[in-house]
Amino acid sequence: MHPSEWLPLAQAHRERVEPWVSGRLERQPRGDKNAVEDFLFDYYPYSPGKLSTWHPGYGVILEGTQARQYLALSGYRAEGDGVTADIAWLARRRERLEQAIAILRATATRPPVRGCFALHEWAMTYRLTQEELRHSALPLRVSPEVIGETIENLGLRCTHLDAYRFFTAPAVPLNTVTPTRDTQVDHEQPGCIHAAMDLYKYAFWFSPLVPSDLVVDCFANAARARELDMRSSPYDVTRFGLTAIRVETPEGRQEYAHEQRLLMEDTAPLRGRVIATLTALAQSLRPGVGILTGHRPRSAGPAHAERSHREWS
Repeated sequence: MHPSEWLPLAQAHRERVEPWVSGRLERQPRGDKNAVEDFLFDYYPYSPGKLSTWHPGYGVILEGTQARQYLALSGYRAEGDGVTADIAWLARRRERLEQAIAILRATATRPPVRGCFALHEWAMTYRLTQEELRHSALPLRVSPEVIGETIENLGLRCTHLDAYRFFTAPAVPLNTVTPTRDTQVDHEQPGCIHAAMDLYKYAFWFSPLVPSDLVVDCFANAARARELDMRSSPYDVTRFGLTAIRVETPEGRQEYAHEQRLLMEDTAPLRGRVIATLTALAQSLRPGVGILTGHRPRSAGPAHAERSHREWS
């Protein structure tokens, strides 16, 4: 890919992520916390610098002297006078890749759980004082008594391990399932807010072989899911310009179910793109396929770049 093609793509990428990245970087020196926006940087180990760095994905050669900077990054190698993402980098991550594909495929084929009402955040506050909360600087919008009554009346149906593991001890036995790392593939389901957020994780895990447009699409979807997560929580999020979804009421649960359905519908095709991209990478690791056996990726002109985007995303 000639510099006249890829440098504008890299610039457009930086401009797209700038609002998310700049907010994070501006808050850090002041010690400010945004429980909605900062979550994606605090919870997922992908820094603003990494998110800002554009990658074309596997199978594209970047030409020009500016491309040499990519050789300082993990996952790249020289290819003639250009630079390309190295499929060999993925070999020692094969097990993680196969695990991600298995979880994503199972999630895509499983019916959604629609009655959880995002009560995982409530379960993380169950029978705790304000000082004991994970977001102790964020005030609750409901009393501990309302939190207890809501959980005990509606029940807990959390299927996501990485939400469930933060439940308070009294909340754990109230959940209808006991998700573990070993049974994760058996419990993940498409109605889950955290499953929608985790698409971002599964995309950036395999960057730079996953193209940045897909990674950022997943980040944007995760940001939307996190907003819904916190709007449905027992926390007061008005300071972030958000309106609460009062899932403790029938009207709030109806509103949440509507927003959950919209998120699920928009996440499904994105999940399909991640599955297709990771599956193609896994196939390229097999004997007789791809760069590992001497295949040389072509320098991408406009037609090849468009075809590569369709094939890898």
